Amino acid sequence: MLGGGPSDRVVAVSTATGQVYDRRAGSPGAAPGGRRLGAMVRRAVAVVGAGSWGTTVAALLGLDADIVLWSRSAEVADAINATGRNPRYVERVVLPPTVRATPSLADAVDGAAVVLAAVPSHGFRAVVEAMAGRLGTGAAVVSLAKGLEAGTRRRMTEIVAACLPGHPAGVLSGPTLAHEVAAGHPAAAVVAFPDAAMAEQVQQLLHGSTFRVYTTTDVVGCEVAGAAKNVMAIAAGIADGLGFGENTRTVLVTRGLAELTRLGVAVGGRAATFAGLAGVGDLVATCTSGQSRNRMVGLALGGGRKLDEVLAGMHMVAEGVRTARPLVELAAVHGVEVPIAGQVAAIVAGETGPADAVAALMERPARAEHDGPSSSALG
Repeated sequence: MLGGGPSDRVVAVSTATGQVYDRRAGSPGAAPGGRRLGAMVRRAVAVVGAGSWGTTVAALLGLDADIVLWSRSAEVADAINATGRNPRYVERVVLPPTVRATPSLADAVDGAAVVLAAVPSHGFRAVVEAMAGRLGTGAAVVSLAKGLEAGTRRRMTEIVAACLPGHPAGVLSGPTLAHEVAAGHPAAAVVAFPDAAMAEQVQQLLHGSTFRVYTTTDVVGCEVAGAAKNVMAIAAGIADGLGFGENTRTVLVTRGLAELTRLGVAVGGRAATFAGLAGVGDLVATCTSGQSRNRMVGLALGGGRKLDEVLAGMHMVAEGVRTARPLVELAAVHGVEVPIAGQVAAIVAGETGPADAVAALMERPARAEHDGPSSSALG
């Protein structure tokens, strides 16, 4: 067992100093009422990936546990240890002293009981393979990535199952824009594991007074939703870049939700998941936020810029670019129509342009909005 109960943490960033602080009284590791996280958790929690979200999650966890944060860059790891700041991502956040950074993956995960993997989908397999034989017995791996693997069309938990047999694999998903979570804005997410008890244990590790965590056993639904919403966010950004208004964006979000739900149910997810935080919640945030990397890519494409130019100017990953094609392929395997995702995949592949993609969508045959009154998925 991971031990401990939900803690009432308050994480915030001072607008004056950028300092992350904890308003909760008590020593590190102490939860309200004198409860403490289990000793195993305090010694053996690793966050793999020091991007915006990985750094933010390490900051959250570091208020109650000793955390090892892995960065590919020795320079970044050294800076975090020296200053408490990540110089490349969420640089205003000052990490608690309980967070130690390392450029050595072996150092980070050796004997870990819980690993939260904040690695982009295109590099996920290589990192997970490198963990083999180093984790604690039965250690849980929680994916923070939102994408599909190119070529195999596999979800991240499927990669964990293949590379790390015997280790429970789950996912954390929802509307979690890193800068807002780091600033202590009220936020919520859902953690999914096939085993409800394991989901509850990871929930206890992450849940706090500014970051609520719910549980589900629908891993498939959460992962499909997380991957697909990034593709839809590119579409929403393209519409904005073309100068369209609120009606167009709302249509894209609504019909995008229909695509998420159809595909998710077809591959084994539950329709209710797509009406929750991992589905419509994350979709709305990613399609409308100025912080959304995928929407920013779409905005630039809609404004006439070339994809290579756009990506060259970004130091963060927009998962929807790489996920669009495997998402469309996955839908084809299951006989599911995903017209919006299909047009996004064609745009990023250079097969069509934004204006032509919009025209193709608008010229589709008229149809009923839903598949039928008893349909379990949106039409």
